[in-house]
Amino acid sequence: MLDTLFADRTAGIAAGLLIPFIGNMAGAATVLFTSKKSSDLSQKLMLGFASGVMLSAIIWSLLIPSMEMAEEQGASRWAAPVAGFLAGMLFLLVIDTLTPHMHVSSDSVEGLPSRLSKSSMLILAIVIHHIPEGMAMGVVFAGASAGEGAVTAASAIALSFGMALQNIPEGAVVSLPLKNMGHGRFRSFLYGTATGLVQPVSALAAILLIGRLPEQIFPALLAFAAGAMMYVIVEELIPESQTGRHSNIATVGLAAGFVLMMIMDSAL
Repeated sequence: MLDTLFADRTAGIAAGLLIPFIGNMAGAATVLFTSKKSSDLSQKLMLGFASGVMLSAIIWSLLIPSMEMAEEQGASRWAAPVAGFLAGMLFLLVIDTLTPHMHVSSDSVEGLPSRLSKSSMLILAIVIHHIPEGMAMGVVFAGASAGEGAVTAASAIALSFGMALQNIPEGAVVSLPLKNMGHGRFRSFLYGTATGLVQPVSALAAILLIGRLPEQIFPALLAFAAGAMMYVIVEELIPESQTGRHSNIATVGLAAGFVLMMIMDSAL
């Protein structure tokens, strides 16, 4: 299976994994061109949009292919997807509980006690977001490269572009607050860009790991990535987008992100 993944499709996989990173870099670059703090309204819109893209990817790119693949293998349509989904939620719950981090809209520290700076904990919060997203890309690209019928190259590319779209606001959400904390523009841009590296690295790690596992486990792995992403949405993105004023704008952003990702997945 590793030969299939890294033969003539190596360039395609590499490009697919780098597209979201480019989106993150573009978002982080906004700090170089604006001196203003991002408004509460724009933050709500960006958080809602990112939530919508991720939620749509969970359904169309992960859970439905997971169930279809399980059925194609002659197994229960729901058993492996349900187990994988719950395992993914538990995995992120453990990471979220242990890792010290802080969100943009809050001054409270989550995770284990730490002496890390506020900016470091803000970066860690974004890193937690990117881990399941990278895992999802890795699983989908591995499934497409292995020739699994329910996961196509087109769906992998759609997921990659979807992640790039939602990474644009996430890159801005981390770089702009860092500048407001006293970091220079270029340093804030570098930190914001560096958080995006977590996605391709975790995606590549997932591909390498999956290459050593039996293909029968693919349905559970797709659902595992879905569960991990769902945890991030429900625990962090949606609550952040719905606090205070302009929560209706966040809802509009969620709808726009969901529909755009759904269209991309269907069209490709």
